[in-house]
Amino acid sequence: MKSMTRLRDRVEAPRVLPVPESTDDIRWRPATADDVDALLDCARAIDAVDHPHFVTTREEIEEELGHSYVSLEHDSLLAVSRTGGVLAFGMAVLGPGQETLVRSILEGGVRPSERGKGIGRKMLAWQEARALQQFAGSDKELPGWMIVWTDERASATIHLAERAGFRIARYFLELRRDLSEPIRTRPLDGFEIVPFDAAGSEAARLARNDSFRDHWGSQPTSEENWNEMVARSVFRPDLSFLAIAPDGEVAGFVISEVNQEDFAPQGFSSAYINLVGVRRAHRGRGIAPALLTRTLEAVAAAGLEMAVLDVDAENPTGALGLYTGVGFTEANRSLQLNKEF
Repeated sequence: MKSMTRLRDRVEAPRVLPVPESTDDIRWRPATADDVDALLDCARAIDAVDHPHFVTTREEIEEELGHSYVSLEHDSLLAVSRTGGVLAFGMAVLGPGQETLVRSILEGGVRPSERGKGIGRKMLAWQEARALQQFAGSDKELPGWMIVWTDERASATIHLAERAGFRIARYFLELRRDLSEPIRTRPLDGFEIVPFDAAGSEAARLARNDSFRDHWGSQPTSEENWNEMVARSVFRPDLSFLAIAPDGEVAGFVISEVNQEDFAPQGFSSAYINLVGVRRAHRGRGIAPALLTRTLEAVAAAGLEMAVLDVDAENPTGALGLYTGVGFTEANRSLQLNKEF
């Protein structure tokens, strides 16, 4: 990687954040832990327009508000109506695991009924300013990325970000696998495939970090984030599997979730395959296809109609070919917009 100066020396951050002035109709303030229900109501309204095939869960909002590395006072902003409803929300999340990048994830959105009033523009300006403050606190000689993730159908979000100078940096494909179609088991010599259990959780996290090390934009998953993931009510250890090498090392993994609230908007029942990975030292031995087909068999046996996952359209390990090879087909696209420093 080309040598860089410290990130703090490459940005100019405002001393005071541009919090919009409150009016009789809209009050601007930080989020608190008591806002979960109001935030969920706003998020569900956004879901229905921007990505109607899946919904935000209460757990996801609780996680975002509760991260140890998030200061709600400084990293969050709400636009609240005179009746207390959340009209818009925004966060600038500077996460852990800054190995090759310093990332500030700009999360949030505007309730569809309130769009076109300048609320989103003000919110994004605040988020960018907060991200610059975060970057200005970093001594790391690494790139700084402000990131907006959104579904391809969320045209209002894409246009807002592009007008603010963000560029589309990457596309991601949502793939689906119809489980009424035959599943061809892939044999695996020398490795044992076992269901996920708590005893192997930390080894699986380390395998995840090794296997994603060469993935674009990926950073190591912290113990906190991993433990939150496997503690979710939607996590399905019975539909998640580990490939164990002869020396006992976790060589590969599949992590799956089932969110029954997604079934109605999707129009089918499904498991979401959240993570698939193989340690770099064990690639090329058929571990990923064997793990995937074992997972598909388990998901089908659980009575679910589809398996769903997302993949980087330009994944360097050939993952797209792996997934299409076991019967996945493209259904939707999402994208990442960046502003880089």
